[in-house]
Amino acid sequence: MVRLLRSSKWELILFFFFAAALSSLLWYIGTDMLSARAGLEAEKVRMTMPLILILLNLALGYWAAQRWQRRIDTMHLALKQAANGNLSVRIPEEGARSFTAAFHEFNTMVAAMQRRMQLLQRIGEEQVMREAASNEEAVMEERKRLARDLHDTVSQQLFAIHMSASSLPKLLAMNSDRAEQLMEQLIEMSSSAQKQMRGFIAQLRPMELEGKSLQQALDKWFPDYCRQNHLQGVLDWRIEEPLSEAKEHQFFLIIQEAMANIVKHASASKATLTLSETEHQLILTIQDDGAGFRVDQVKRGSYGLSTMSERAQRLGGDAEIISKTGGGTRVRVSIPKYTPKEHEDDE
Repeated sequence: MVRLLRSSKWELILFFFFAAALSSLLWYIGTDMLSARAGLEAEKVRMTMPLILILLNLALGYWAAQRWQRRIDTMHLALKQAANGNLSVRIPEEGARSFTAAFHEFNTMVAAMQRRMQLLQRIGEEQVMREAASNEEAVMEERKRLARDLHDTVSQQLFAIHMSASSLPKLLAMNSDRAEQLMEQLIEMSSSAQKQMRGFIAQLRPMELEGKSLQQALDKWFPDYCRQNHLQGVLDWRIEEPLSEAKEHQFFLIIQEAMANIVKHASASKATLTLSETEHQLILTIQDDGAGFRVDQVKRGSYGLSTMSERAQRLGGDAEIISKTGGGTRVRVSIPKYTPKEHEDDE
């Protein structure tokens, strides 16, 4: 009987058999009562019996549906938690009856995924630290990126300023009003170029993490960076446990990329940096109140999303950008959090 109840098909068959048997028994009792009574009492029994049977079957159906719905809700909740990064979720298999096999397969699947994710994160952390120890290639790539950004922004602005300034003496002699407009444009262009240069200088300035935690380093770097770029900065640190060196390293590089994007593209006045944690995830959020953009109209790889995603994926996490025109931009990075005990259990 227990083995039969572990099959959804047989559980339903047995339930309907039980409902039919109970209905038949009640009908038999009702018929027996009819034969023992006559007149008005028999008519009352005849009218009441169908209603009793309908209510009985409704009650049995509701009871069965509740049992099945609870198991389906349990599975749905577990799937939702696993999709949100909680790979430690397990479903109790005792008393699941026909769902026992499905719950067992789910538990086996998420356990395997958790072991692989832990392994991926350990390998990613080891790789990050190897690269940090020997980062000559990374330095060269960073120089290339800065050279490219300088050429695309400040270099072009300086060339435009030079061309406009060269024509200014002649324009003064010919049209003083037009020359005054050009001077205002030159002031605006030079201010923009200066702002861009401040951003690049801030990126080139080393971030000292040695001997400091990421929180201690950000407490100094973040307000300085915001002040230099005329941003109102809000730093919200909500992580209690210490982070590994690899996680701190990757988090800072992502923060640096996101803040550079705000300075270059957002035209924002405020930036909020939040580092928080749930039971199973570390979450970095960087929000600005800038112009925003339509994500579906941005080239793949723009705004540093591909770089940020790669850095998060090295530790088994993910990065996403949420933005809309006129509504600012939010960068959200999530990385799974495993305790040392979980690592030891995996081994």
